[in-house]
Amino acid sequence: MRRLPFWPVLAGALLLCLGSIALAALMGERALSLSAAWHELLHHGRIVWEFRLPRIIAAAFVGAALAVAGVGLQGLTGNPLADPYLVGVASGASLGVGMGVLLGIADTPGQPLLSLLALACALLATALVFTLARSGRQLSLSGFLLAGIVVGTFLAALVNLLLSLAGKDQSLILRRLMGYLDNAEWAQLAILAPVTVLGAVVLSLCGKGLDAMAFGEATARSVGVEVERFKLGVLALIALLTACAVAVSGVIGFVGLVVPHLARALLGPPHRPLVPVAALLGAALLVLADQLSRSIVPSTLLPIGVVTALLGAPFFASLLRRQL
Repeated sequence: MRRLPFWPVLAGALLLCLGSIALAALMGERALSLSAAWHELLHHGRIVWEFRLPRIIAAAFVGAALAVAGVGLQGLTGNPLADPYLVGVASGASLGVGMGVLLGIADTPGQPLLSLLALACALLATALVFTLARSGRQLSLSGFLLAGIVVGTFLAALVNLLLSLAGKDQSLILRRLMGYLDNAEWAQLAILAPVTVLGAVVLSLCGKGLDAMAFGEATARSVGVEVERFKLGVLALIALLTACAVAVSGVIGFVGLVVPHLARALLGPPHRPLVPVAALLGAALLVLADQLSRSIVPSTLLPIGVVTALLGAPFFASLLRRQL
């Protein structure tokens, strides 16, 4: 049963998301008034349009993508501790960044080549996980998570090897490993934005199937869900959402773990209303975390992954204790 009505919760989440975006646009090294920010926005001023807004919108879409992926993975596996990074995507993207740095590839204005390489390697890592987890025409959910851990661990070892070979370029790889959005630009959103929006819509339409899977695969089959095809499609969508997010921001933990539980605490377990609320909450959380990373230590930009870990680790520990 829903704990709160859907529409008021959705409206509140939307207001929180828009409010966090507006707040982040006003704050920075040079604070802006509402009128000044509005003037900058209308006239494509450099402060808002070129420096702040791409980073803010990227944070919103990354947070939404990770939150939606977390809802899908937790719902499909029935594991409240499941995190989108368990599918090996993060290590694959990090490996792509490491190889790109060693090859001299870099993101340039309008051409996010390094991000595209990270996306390609993340998707290849996911394909390897799918291959290991499938037996004939069947895909084991527990096997998928285990294969993701194995592949992720192996690729993480390769990333460490590249770090040892990178020399003075180590910092470029480490920035992606810790999560940064300071170099985000509009070109990077060309893939992330439509994938996030379409992914949220598709996963919301899969809500009844996810609800049925919560009672087991046999029950899902009895109500007409084509279980194997459904599992394959949802997991592929989760991997795509996570890969696109990691390619833009690097590894930002705990968003895909924590936000689904926050949304579920407000609405209850049904997945169809859960997805849009989780997307908006994830967007707001990461926009605020990005702003916090710029404010904790004056004149120092902290990795967003550090901020989300500091916020999410206590929640994860509390959740883990409940499962024991």
